[in-house]
Amino acid sequence: MAGFSIVKIGDPVLRQKARQVTVFNKKTKKLLDGMRDALYKANGVGLAAPQVGVSKRVVVVDVGEGVWELINPEIVFQDGEELGVEGCLSIPGMAGEVNRAARVKVRALDGDGREQVISAEGLGARALQHEIDHLDGILFIDRATKIIRQ
Repeated sequence: MAGFSIVKIGDPVLRQKARQVTVFNKKTKKLLDGMRDALYKANGVGLAAPQVGVSKRVVVVDVGEGVWELINPEIVFQDGEELGVEGCLSIPGMAGEVNRAARVKVRALDGDGREQVISAEGLGARALQHEIDHLDGILFIDRATKIIRQ
């Protein structure tokens, strides 16, 4: 399978609200596998399907605890607040200070359509919020209180 390319800021797919996934089949697994490969190739911690040009509510995140594959994720609990620096594979050369919840609980489906709940704090919470924002066409630069050019 040919690998996915990460789309950059300016591509309209990054500003679209992604569609819910309703069918779980080989294509779904192939999308997850391709996204995971693209994430690792780019040395990122998270990747949303719109970032590879696919307008579906699919996210992969790996903050060092193994990969989380999330389909139709939604934040069901958030607590606290943390200001931190974020970057984005789709916006190279920029970072920004973004205020996020310190702890989150996310409900999603896995590649087989089974429900899962992930609780995270710190970098995990930040990455989940960042990637879920992508599914609604929101980029970190929309939430940043300060932009840093690298």
